[in-house]
Amino acid sequence: MKDERGPERRRDSDVDIDTLTQSIGEWLRGTGPESDIVMSSRVRLARNVAHYPFVSRASEQDRGEIERYLRERIASSQVGSRLEYIDVGRLEEIDRQFLVERQLISREHADAQGARSVAIDGMEQVSLMINEEDHLRIQCMHSGLDLAGAWDQIRSVDDQIEKAVPYAYHARLGYLTACPTNVGTGIRVSVMLHLPALVITRQIDKVFRSLHKISLAVRGLYGEGSQAMGDFYQVSNQTTLGKTEEQLLQQVGEVVPVLIEYERRAREFLVRESQLNIHDQVSRAIGILRTAQTISAEETMQHLSRVRMGVLLGLIGDLKISDINVLLVRTQPAHLQKLRGVELDTNDRNIERARYLRQYFETADGGSSTNVN
Repeated sequence: MKDERGPERRRDSDVDIDTLTQSIGEWLRGTGPESDIVMSSRVRLARNVAHYPFVSRASEQDRGEIERYLRERIASSQVGSRLEYIDVGRLEEIDRQFLVERQLISREHADAQGARSVAIDGMEQVSLMINEEDHLRIQCMHSGLDLAGAWDQIRSVDDQIEKAVPYAYHARLGYLTACPTNVGTGIRVSVMLHLPALVITRQIDKVFRSLHKISLAVRGLYGEGSQAMGDFYQVSNQTTLGKTEEQLLQQVGEVVPVLIEYERRAREFLVRESQLNIHDQVSRAIGILRTAQTISAEETMQHLSRVRMGVLLGLIGDLKISDINVLLVRTQPAHLQKLRGVELDTNDRNIERARYLRQYFETADGGSSTNVN
């Protein structure tokens, strides 16, 4: 099928990605409520356009028509003027992975085929994925524990789009979605937590078993299908049918403060009962990050997790949580290569990652920020 958008669209996408490389999203700033433990709060809505087949049943031509239709209708809406579009289907693999690492698109969206795109706002709070599993995935992500703020924002975005786009909706079932577990409200409420003390004290499995009993899912850093890295976990609702948006927000919102309290108690226990051991773990972690000649993304995440905890426990002076949050993202494979300006194989990425970390810790506040108390 001939693409009517022309070759200039690819150049626009490249510019957008390069701009994102030098910036950081609002959710990485570590300024929201309870941001010592809660990295971000996210609300996502699954929507489909009436009279079009679901993406899994759509032909290549259908997907192209859906993408153009949604892009034009969203651009005409009130929210459209605040968004920038990236044609995901025309991006190189490294750029698609970059958007995944930035939490702006899902792995499924990056790995899919055919016409698909994403629209984001300047603060990276709003992300609209077109032709993911559903025709439209609306996402709002805020720093810290701010589900109410994310919900208010996404509800406004959804209302503005619905004025321009006829959604697939059933009077009894609610919003119709490709996956049956999303039918109804189509909402997924999730919170990303940093829980290193629960991992160290070996309480994490017991906590997660309790969450599964109340129909909450626990996933890794990049959501469904991903593994936990660096003690970061996403907690979210599993089903939507039969409950209102407010009930699902309340379900997750009531559990997260309990998890925060468990983690804080575990950290207090470590300081009180195992201070020498935890001090040693933090010292070793920052020592490796400062001096390593080669280091993998997984090892980096684990050591940065310990350093982040060390900052919050007062064991490391002057380092900011926002700086650690940014390092967690910028040392991921695609970010690292975009910052370097060249594609690297695994071994070269590990060398470049170590060099990037050494340079950061050498220049951060003249070296004073890396002192372990």
